Amino acid sequence: MKRELPSCTVQITLSLIDNKWKMLLIGELMFEGTQRFSQLRKALPGISQKVLTQNLRALETSGLVYREVFAEVPPRVEYSLTDLGSSLKPIIEAMMKWGEDYRDNCFEALSEPSE
Repeated sequence: MKRELPSCTVQITLSLIDNKWKMLLIGELMFEGTQRFSQLRKALPGISQKVLTQNLRALETSGLVYREVFAEVPPRVEYSLTDLGSSLKPIIEAMMKWGEDYRDNCFEALSEPSE
């Protein structure tokens, strides 16, 4: 059964990347490549095992992340971006650029006392 999508296209995008952990996971996989669960957990200080699992499952369900299980003992699982997940690169890069500009210019201006 196909799920109902919002009519607003911005809302569709936000529903797929609706929290900081999803964005950070996508960025980590985009710029660092395929990783195991433990690598992702180390790369994202402050994320709990439960939240990491929930967000990886959600990203997998939405088709943005691919989970590969290797038939080994103990089992090895690796996560990577799908082509659909990789298509978010321009959005992530634009957000990174905006954040840099804000940090370097706007935040300092907002921090200065007004006369």
